[in-house]
Amino acid sequence: MPSLKDLRNRIASVKATQKITKAMQMVAAAKLRRAQEAAEAARPYSERMGSVLANITQAIGGGGDAPALMTGTGKDDVHLLVVCTAERGLCGGFNSQIARLARDHIRKLLAEGKQVKIICVGKKGFDILRRDYASMIIDR
Repeated sequence: MPSLKDLRNRIASVKATQKITKAMQMVAAAKLRRAQEAAEAARPYSERMGSVLANITQAIGGGGDAPALMTGTGKDDVHLLVVCTAERGLCGGFNSQIARLARDHIRKLLAEGKQVKIICVGKKGFDILRRDYASMIIDR
């Protein structure tokens, strides 16, 4: 049977753990609240971007999975890739994920013998893609 001193130490330890747990819970709640507010603030942007994309799709005919924005000779030898990233960092892995997807798509198109041209929207994507595909970037 534990002594009275051992029990008191154990009780003090449990109370200290409870305080730490309570503080961590409060920090997590504050972070969650901030994330929810940020998501709510981004909602108008998201809705507007969806509207813009819907209007573009409707204006160009809306057929197929990836409609041709500029109709020309009907050949698909040259592909224009518009890469949209942030001007600054501070958005987690967003920029690197977009750049990775763009690189994968570029490699696939080049393997098929297609010519690729890139327009970068956002400084971060431009900086990442410039290393490997500087000659393909036509606009920033």
